Amino acid sequence: MEIWIDCRSEEVDALPEGFDRRLDEEHLSIKGNKIMENGSIFGAYTHIKDNSGQVEAKALIGSVSWLLVSFNDWSMIPIENLIAAAEGTPTKIAALVNEPHQVQGVAFALEQGVDAVVVKSQPTMVEAALIAKALRLERQEHFETGSEVTQDLTLSLLEITGVEEGGVGDRYCIDFTSLLEKGEGMLIGSNATSFMLVHGETISSDFVPVRPFRVNAGTPQSYTFMADGTTKYISELSSSDSISVINDAGKTRTVTIGRIKIERRPMLLFRWKDENHKEGHMFLQQAETVRAVGANGNPISVTTLKIGDKILGCVDNGARHIGAAISSTVNER
Repeated sequence: MEIWIDCRSEEVDALPEGFDRRLDEEHLSIKGNKIMENGSIFGAYTHIKDNSGQVEAKALIGSVSWLLVSFNDWSMIPIENLIAAAEGTPTKIAALVNEPHQVQGVAFALEQGVDAVVVKSQPTMVEAALIAKALRLERQEHFETGSEVTQDLTLSLLEITGVEEGGVGDRYCIDFTSLLEKGEGMLIGSNATSFMLVHGETISSDFVPVRPFRVNAGTPQSYTFMADGTTKYISELSSSDSISVINDAGKTRTVTIGRIKIERRPMLLFRWKDENHKEGHMFLQQAETVRAVGANGNPISVTTLKIGDKILGCVDNGARHIGAAISSTVNER
């Protein structure tokens, strides 16, 4: 995706780093319904006020190399319609936007986005455009390398050594903007090096509907993995954070948090050890819909877990400081 700087109403000394073209009188310029470059037609321009403007823009697709559009009142629908119409044609779509939040909208509309975003030289607009370009490049690299699923992680067998009443505490439900599949969940634990795989609420129940976008993640002091491999306390998570979910085969992928729901609930305290006798523990809500994952990959309600049961989890080495792995020795109990 290209990003262009709109210099028509203000003088810009040089093309900002990371930008591809200038829209002004000397480089790319708008002359009526044409875009000109060095005296030659570069593409077409349409200002969309209503549906007739959209129809006019769509009629140009296939006959021009570039189609630049602007709007009276910003709307995503015309952009989506133009992107859909341009698919499979030689026409590239450029969109002129006026607000930072509009940049992401045009850059990722229909999961494809426009071919160029045009912004004025205000710092907030420049920053938004550069971020969108970097994200598009990252997405393209993931697509080309087949790395949408980010990595494999080796899961460990954890043996339950204790199940106790955990009193009443703040329970955090983490709701994502993507749906989880059976077998997927979050690695969570009260120790930064020992985690239980807590299954998503994708299993049907006689008493409550499924919530396939949710993991009931327990109490605020527990850790979980972010998309970049660092950890955060559950209490530090917020909407728009990118975290890592994992399935029972060790495949991970990145999801975005849509909201967090916090309520006071009765808790159970689970203790475990791995095959090397490294210990860990965590608090989870005492509810049938909260599930660990058994050694065979099947979800197990935490209300039925007992001493001696084997569940899936992950054991790390070293310690953590502000979420980053360090070589120092830390004792967590």
